[in-house]
Amino acid sequence: MPDFKLAFKIYINESGDGLGAALHQVQIINEKHVEVPIFFIYRQIKPTEARYGASQMECLCLFWALEKLNYFLEGCVFEVITYCTTVKSLLNMKTPNKNMLILQIVIQEYRGNMTIVHKDGNIHKNSNGLSRWPLPNNIDNPAYVSEEALAQIPIEGVSVTDLKTTFFEEVRSSYTQDKNCSILCQLLTKECKHNSLIHSLDEILKK
Repeated sequence: MPDFKLAFKIYINESGDGLGAALHQVQIINEKHVEVPIFFIYRQIKPTEARYGASQMECLCLFWALEKLNYFLEGCVFEVITYCTTVKSLLNMKTPNKNMLILQIVIQEYRGNMTIVHKDGNIHKNSNGLSRWPLPNNIDNPAYVSEEALAQIPIEGVSVTDLKTTFFEEVRSSYTQDKNCSILCQLLTKECKHNSLIHSLDEILKK
């Protein structure tokens, strides 16, 4: 049984045939820390996914695992173990293609609770086995994903950045450094128009 007060571990793996993910947790059993399995999911890849490269497929595996294991992961701290270095850099990837961009955006909600760790593939015997002998991707499989699932996310282009405190401080200071910006901010906080403020704007902004 999972203990939601403890952190989880997710092992992910893709093969040419399927995706596999193993949810584990380190628990205290007989006064010893023991890593125990909690949940396994696996499915065959879809025809459209067969065109993906290995790195993109592994990132897809992470997205799929987070979605299907959300019941366990929401609000919890967890670690993702992958053999693929691209997955480790997915959150901060600067120029992803469209599919990678969708995956990048969708997993942002886990950013504060998720740590991605790269480890050699020979330790992934659990998720590796699941991906190599996957269940059919149909409605009888709890890990099923429809053919249209990823395409239903209408994202055209988004820039992702790590918003740190210094960023917000620079934004706040810029409000006062730029005359027009400062005036507009004052106008937006007023319940009525102030003609003197409006007249002090540059001509192009008075319109």
